[in-house]
Amino acid sequence: MEPYGITIPFDGVPLPRQRELVAALPDLGYTDAWSSEAGGADAFTPLALASVWAPTLRLGTAIAPVFTRGPATLAQCAATLAAAAPGRFTLGIGASSDVIVERWNGLRFDRPYQRVRDTARFLRAALGGGKVAERYPTFAVDGFRLGLVPEQPPGLLIAALRPGMLRLAGRESDGAVVTWLSAGDVRTVAPYVHEAGPGRRVVARIYVAATADAEAGRAVARRAIAAYLTVPVYRAFHTWLGRGERLAAMWRAWEAGDRKGALQAIPDEVVDELVVHGPPERCREQVARYVEAGATTPVVGLLPTGGDVGEQVRALAPER
Repeated sequence: MEPYGITIPFDGVPLPRQRELVAALPDLGYTDAWSSEAGGADAFTPLALASVWAPTLRLGTAIAPVFTRGPATLAQCAATLAAAAPGRFTLGIGASSDVIVERWNGLRFDRPYQRVRDTARFLRAALGGGKVAERYPTFAVDGFRLGLVPEQPPGLLIAALRPGMLRLAGRESDGAVVTWLSAGDVRTVAPYVHEAGPGRRVVARIYVAATADAEAGRAVARRAIAAYLTVPVYRAFHTWLGRGERLAAMWRAWEAGDRKGALQAIPDEVVDELVVHGPPERCREQVARYVEAGATTPVVGLLPTGGDVGEQVRALAPER
């Protein structure tokens, strides 16, 4: 079965009530459940629940930030989930953003490239069961050894946007987690990951607004685009991808405090490139384009459109 993932937990549904829906995912054709970590659920608890609710699902974090947990704590979280779901867990790590790290967690967003690189190297050593005593450029670990070593170490991925981090993902991990990009953009970013050699994974988080009302879908998409693409790391990413001119009016309005104007300034064509929207069958076709462009695992991330989440999950399931 070809990989086809979805993001959990689902917005708008109390976590205990998601058990039946998560348990149904494999029968619907979903192979993977991936979590994220920003301002909602943490990255690991939903996957721990899913490991019990749906014992055949592959699980992954997309992503767990490297700044907001200490290296040893991050290794413990990953090792515990890998032990609970042997052979089914992949740890995706990333720098996250200055907003989350500095404004929300009171930490310094300092040398993110180096911190991700150093954390990846530490995790490789620690998750293999070795004792780590190493002074990395961005932190030092003195004599740490996991007390719970998983039977199978988890896979490791690095979240990446631009060439430096994309190349790092190929060199230091099993591949990259990519997000907030079009299917065409996958053709731009994937080659950097594969420079280190064949077999690297490209996990693409794809935002989906499943609704036949095009304007309603675009309205939901605009709010998500403005929330993310005004963050400096994503602004730099889309400038590199060539969308700087088309997004300039949004950035100017946002910086001036004109949130409504910022939403209105996002061109329809940019919305249509970055967010999959439309009736479920059209959404499935658009998700398939990411795979055709080089994504090895598409991961649907549902945006809230007011519809029944369970119905949307079922309607977006891959055709088998």
